[in-house]
Amino acid sequence: MMDKRDLMKRESESIFQTYGRQDVLLVRGRGARVWDSDGKEYLDFVAGIAVNSIGHCHPKLVEAVSRQAAALIHTSNLYYTENQVLLAEELNGLTGMERAYFCNSGAESIEAALKLVRRGTGKERIVAAERAFHGRTLGALALTYKSAYREPFRPLREAQFVPYNNGEALKEAVTAKTGAVILEPVQGEAGVYVPEEDYLRTARDVCDDRGALLILDEVQTGFGRTGRWFAKEHSGVQPDIICLAKALAGGLPMGAMLARGDIAGAFQKGDHGSTFAGGPLICAAALAVIEVIKEEGLVERSREMGARLKSELEKLKPREVRGLGLIVGVDLDSDCKELVEKALRRGVLINNTGEHTLRFIPPLVVTEEEIDRVVAVIGELI
Repeated sequence: MMDKRDLMKRESESIFQTYGRQDVLLVRGRGARVWDSDGKEYLDFVAGIAVNSIGHCHPKLVEAVSRQAAALIHTSNLYYTENQVLLAEELNGLTGMERAYFCNSGAESIEAALKLVRRGTGKERIVAAERAFHGRTLGALALTYKSAYREPFRPLREAQFVPYNNGEALKEAVTAKTGAVILEPVQGEAGVYVPEEDYLRTARDVCDDRGALLILDEVQTGFGRTGRWFAKEHSGVQPDIICLAKALAGGLPMGAMLARGDIAGAFQKGDHGSTFAGGPLICAAALAVIEVIKEEGLVERSREMGARLKSELEKLKPREVRGLGLIVGVDLDSDCKELVEKALRRGVLINNTGEHTLRFIPPLVVTEEEIDRVVAVIGELI
């Protein structure tokens, strides 16, 4: 094993410095726990940023990837592969969509959605929400609210931003010239903001009335994270397009953009594509993840463990606790960046989305004991 300090030095000399990393070298994981190069154990309540939903190195995922790697890893999309079709059918069934386009990340799924809107409607105007985060590629960045992210890369075809959870603002902003409205059913990167139940219904009605498409960005909220398979189910709203990634392939890079059949028909051969997208290996991983979620009842578990996490955090009497299922945000009076560093030293991985906001997004396999331990550490630190 490479010495941590030597590795950090070599990283600083060989890799673009676009990430702020914590002072830890992780080498192994199992369930909701990871271990560093010194053998120290941590409870992981970041989960690769809501990616490792079935836990680290789940045996069924490891077996599925190993088996597929021994058979066929990559072919490109010049040829048919079985796993891609099986996964598309599975995702369409789970979401109520009709066609799937596969890609390699959440930002890529957003980019695909933007191209589909342009191709299908001929309109380029997009309405997005304040505090929204949709990615860092140029198209996705134009929909991301934080000015500090956008400013260095302007000019962009920027969205019109309206207050989140405000139906009247949507009614005023969306017109016949609007191609689409894009919303997160829960704003995760902003600090876990959950809208009122009728907000997405209003967005659906406004889009139908003005001839705009409704895109739901479920990159962070999909696959049981909120206590439902997809966060849209809390409102009973069906979008025209849904964007997925993060938990989809259990830690391997994968995204998907799904759409209604009539909308999907706007894409013709050659309109969009990706060399690696939907390969047999990555699709095998995604199929295994979905199977584990079903077999182990992780959607229901997310709902139950999320309720416990919120309840225990509320006992600390912070400013506010927000969330659905196992995506929970907590506002504190203290400096959360400093608290995150102190928690690391106590064997707890959490992250802050703002100066006074912590976000908890553990694997869905997390136990009551693990939740209680993390909350106890946070309570001691504040």
